Amino acid sequence: MAWRFALVIDPAASTDPRSDFSDTFTVIDPNAPALSVGELSTQRGDGIFESIGVVDGHPQEVGPHLDRLAHSARLCDLPTPNLAQWRAAVERVAAEADPGESVIKLILSRGVEHGPAPTAWVTLAPAPDNSRVRREGVRIALLDRGYALDVPARAPWLLLGAKTLSYAVNMAAIREAKRRGADDAVFVSTDGFVLEAPTASVVLRFGDRFVTPAPNAGILHGTTQLSLFAHLEERGFETAYETVAADDLARSDSAWLLSSVRLAAPVSAVDGAEKAIDAAFTDEINRYLLTPRD
Repeated sequence: MAWRFALVIDPAASTDPRSDFSDTFTVIDPNAPALSVGELSTQRGDGIFESIGVVDGHPQEVGPHLDRLAHSARLCDLPTPNLAQWRAAVERVAAEADPGESVIKLILSRGVEHGPAPTAWVTLAPAPDNSRVRREGVRIALLDRGYALDVPARAPWLLLGAKTLSYAVNMAAIREAKRRGADDAVFVSTDGFVLEAPTASVVLRFGDRFVTPAPNAGILHGTTQLSLFAHLEERGFETAYETVAADDLARSDSAWLLSSVRLAAPVSAVDGAEKAIDAAFTDEINRYLLTPRD
């Protein structure tokens, strides 16, 4: 990925709340070395992040992304981010975006081991070309995540509802899905319920009813899914958060993986079994998701 722009945030800086926070930002060369060897984000994945889609210079759903960043910080015992400061940083970085689609990443790390805490930075890069998967869909493999549906409530220290930098398992799941001839994975609990994809939410359609797995099972609550549900409700469709059995993926009328950058990718196969794609409705969803959204 060719990084387009980056800046470092000083999250501990004391500043007048009426300030534009520009004195707490340092623009850096996005392709030059920038982190200390003692940085815990790289040593242990000890930090959190958000990816914000940018369309023609407009960062999408900044508020929900910042709310989720704060939620992840609480779960990880990180200092509460100054959301006004982060919003100003997003606006500063988005001003450097080219026409078309880009992605902004927000990173908040516990910092340097035995040093001052925390460290934070924001990057901008062109988004990958997702036109093919939006049109042709993704083949998914169902992978056991290794725990039952009630484990997140019993073991909150697993941080299953936080968007952490520890993505080794997620990337391993995608590699395993590709070894099985699929494009992506969907995690299921050991007791047979759909959770989420490694980098996306799962949405199923049954007639005029749209369903996603309830986020109280350690699922990251998707900002794109929230926006889509609000849009569908305005159009008169029913939406619901439910416990979704793995078999529901196959029997649903349609299914999608939703994320901030890829947007809506229809599911075209489940464990090798072909699944019909509603191309017209998918196009309609993605047209909405490409409109400016705050």
